[in-house]
Amino acid sequence: MKVACSREELTQKLAVVSRGVSTRTAVQILGGILLNAEGGQLMLAATDMELSLRASLEARVEGDGAVVVPGRLLVELARLLPDTEVSIEQRADEGVIHITSGSFESRLNTYTAEDFPRLPDAEGLERHTVDRDALLETIARVGRSASRDESRPVLTGILVRFEPGKLVMAATDSYRLSVKETALEGTVPELEAIVPARALTELARIGQGAEQIELGVHENQVVFGVDGIWLTTRRIDGQFPNYKQLIPEAFEYEVPLPRDEVLDVVRRIAVMAQRNSPLRLRFAEGELTVSARTQDVGEAQESLPVSFTGEPLEIGFNAEFLRDGIESVAGETVRFRLISPLRPCVLQADGSDDFLYLIMPIRLAG
Repeated sequence: MKVACSREELTQKLAVVSRGVSTRTAVQILGGILLNAEGGQLMLAATDMELSLRASLEARVEGDGAVVVPGRLLVELARLLPDTEVSIEQRADEGVIHITSGSFESRLNTYTAEDFPRLPDAEGLERHTVDRDALLETIARVGRSASRDESRPVLTGILVRFEPGKLVMAATDSYRLSVKETALEGTVPELEAIVPARALTELARIGQGAEQIELGVHENQVVFGVDGIWLTTRRIDGQFPNYKQLIPEAFEYEVPLPRDEVLDVVRRIAVMAQRNSPLRLRFAEGELTVSARTQDVGEAQESLPVSFTGEPLEIGFNAEFLRDGIESVAGETVRFRLISPLRPCVLQADGSDDFLYLIMPIRLAG
């Protein structure tokens, strides 16, 4: 194998693909990046067996071939190369590749390409185009509710359901729930899959600046294409919770609040909600008071006028979860929909029902 390519383009594509390199495995080849030179293209690929990333760049190919190179080392080396062109060569019966750029020369130990996991042929899949803005906005608003606890794999994923004219996404860590429905134009496959939240976060990262995102399904994997970059992720096995059962059908209180103002208050008071101390919200006639107290640290409170009537209601929340929920709601007004201190609270934009954020309260002491 012998190729020459642009250092700048190689560095850009390696920066994307390297995010698929495994950092937590004893299988050495998963820490590598596959280089495959063929037909005027150099293809780069990396995988951690949950997520894989592939990208290609134009190259002068003098000899076809494939080899796996230690990923982090290759990325760092390419970034620091001195010249505008890079030459990569693997000679017969050598377990190394030669990298040259200007007067720079280096040899890197390699792994055999035959041992690298086989990835789906994205080019051969039936693919559908999805509007980038709709998909990425939905990911951004739903993804933060996915669990980080690997002991419950289903909750580390986002339920993705394509229906005629509509995309539905839902995520929950059992303490909060986000659901977003987004209207879609064009034809997309009817599909339901639990997709790792990490994969969709990476998709959002590489999808910035693209106009469209392509979607394909291969057995137990979902493939996304963005401007020649292909992200493949496995579907998480299991049954996603029936989230519709978690959403109350009726509420005792509907309290509209100026989104930015209440978000600023929550951020300030949350500074004092340390070591799992709850954020207290006390709704009273015409006033909301937000407070927090952490023993041996301090306390804070702040009030703002609200449209609230009836018996006072005091309810506690995890400060981070409440902040995330308010941030997720679009528009100038966020509506707090409440029942009682121990029942779920739902946050929605005033006058819109395409997104909801449900948060479970914390039992307050005293």
